[in-house]
Amino acid sequence: MADLMRTITIPLGEIYVPTKLTKMLDEAKVETRAEEVLENGLESPIQVRRDEERNRYVLVSGVNRLEAARSLGEDSIAALVVQARKH
Repeated sequence: MADLMRTITIPLGEIYVPTKLTKMLDEAKVETRAEEVLENGLESPIQVRRDEERNRYVLVSGVNRLEAARSLGEDSIAALVVQARKH
């Protein structure tokens, strides 16, 4: 819980994306976000919660930014660790 409400850098492979959020994925937004990241960097971190049982992070918000980072070949992303209910 030491990371709660702090922005940290997380390897993309440690982030689980719930099915509910993958349904919200918008390829046009991913492309736009990727262009914005190239021009300005990631201006707003994604939000994740810690899943201690499975030793991973679960995406809460920012599916398009996460996929934009993947499309750019990034191996990590800035994330705000929040306290959130399980999906």
